[in-house]
Amino acid sequence: MDVQLRELIPFLRDRNPQVRQIALSHLLPQTPPGSPHRNIFFKTGGLKTAAKETDIIRDLKLLCRDQLNIAHDAFRALVNLSDSPLLVASLSEPSFLVFIASYIIHPQSILADLASMLLSNLTATSAACSIVLSLDVSIIPIQSSSTPGFYATQSRCGTSPAPTPYPEGEPRDVRALSLLLDAFATGVQTGDDPTKKLRKADLHFLASVFANLSVATAGRTFFLTPRPANFLKQKPEDGDDEELEYPLAKILPFTEHKDTIRRGGVASTIKNCAFHAPGHRAILSPDSERVSVPPSTISAPGIDALPYLLLPLSGPEEFDLEDQEKLPEALQFLPPTKTREPDSKLRLMHVETLLLLCHTRWGRDFLRDTGVYEIVRAAHVAEGVDKISEHIERLVALLKGDEHAPAGAEARALAEAEAEAEEVTIEDASLGAPAGAKIAVGGIGGAGAGASGGSEKVEEKKLEEKGKEEEEEDDEDSRIEEV
Repeated sequence: MDVQLRELIPFLRDRNPQVRQIALSHLLPQTPPGSPHRNIFFKTGGLKTAAKETDIIRDLKLLCRDQLNIAHDAFRALVNLSDSPLLVASLSEPSFLVFIASYIIHPQSILADLASMLLSNLTATSAACSIVLSLDVSIIPIQSSSTPGFYATQSRCGTSPAPTPYPEGEPRDVRALSLLLDAFATGVQTGDDPTKKLRKADLHFLASVFANLSVATAGRTFFLTPRPANFLKQKPEDGDDEELEYPLAKILPFTEHKDTIRRGGVASTIKNCAFHAPGHRAILSPDSERVSVPPSTISAPGIDALPYLLLPLSGPEEFDLEDQEKLPEALQFLPPTKTREPDSKLRLMHVETLLLLCHTRWGRDFLRDTGVYEIVRAAHVAEGVDKISEHIERLVALLKGDEHAPAGAEARALAEAEAEAEEVTIEDASLGAPAGAKIAVGGIGGAGAGASGGSEKVEEKKLEEKGKEEEEEDDEDSRIEEV
């Protein structure tokens, strides 16, 4: 059977699109992991040739630019094959990643969801992450108010038509990650009418991409570095500081989105950023305050992440008026229909993020003053998973400890609570969804992925970076350590 399948490979380059389609349709079922003849997609001959690009992989990359049916199957094939370390180098080639990023950000790209799945799988490797974090794409700004604000020049292909008329002006290079963030935020349907969608795709799997990128220090730095709200500006001009924003703030509203992939990836990204101790003040501060992340002195409105961390943990419980006043405005007087996050792994992730934010004195004080205890106390009563309950108990011990008490029983109790919390291992979350399985779009049927799809972890590493010392009023200092 291998011989017959290999004979189909040259037909992927045939001039007749029907021939290309037939050849690809017979090869596609062999791309999922575990397929009996999957070896035909890998170069034989040992380690010397294993890392080289095979003819069939090169053909599949080119077919992603073909007409709809062919490009659809080509994307599906690469999504399925992208779990192999032998193909990562070829699929992470900068020119191909530029095409993928450009294709995703163009609103008219029909298969942008499949491209997002592919990028999610690729960024599960550190090599692809480093390339994506520094990747630039070429765009042409569009002045007309009836069309998007730019056109990605390298997105043009059979399933991503160029705008008519073609925009005038000189192309300029812009950070790909800024454009992907904007596409992710604007790709959500805001009503029941699908005809009013701004984009052809939902782009939920970009949340997995952000989660993978934020595992790396450079990724966290990106999300916690103020950038122009108008991403077409390369850097703020004099007097334009008020237009800066933290990139992390753009994805926060999706912690309660109906799609598990989207809200799971966002929760993972927030948690990864919470590993960066100097960024805690920016993460928690309201957007009415301007704050910087040391060692940078550039300030921007606070990210105000706390309401988005607490809403998934909140239920329909009613609180006393005194306790209600402590809560962020978004959590006051929630309706009786309010439900908690149904996925236990995402609930655990939010509690772990709160634990990480407790590892500076300023963070603990802020959480105490904003009603976190009241929310997690009610969540603990309703929680049915032992591991989450244990994490909530450690969180409560940190929040209720008396930090100003003299050396005595209460001070010792706080020290014991901190020591107990430090015994918990919180790992970087590089998953865009709870189950953490590789996306496999197999078979001959339509493309798709399970609700628990995503990308595997970039790395299983513990927290290595200690929190930098902060000067507090009482000279008290805590560090983010492995908790």
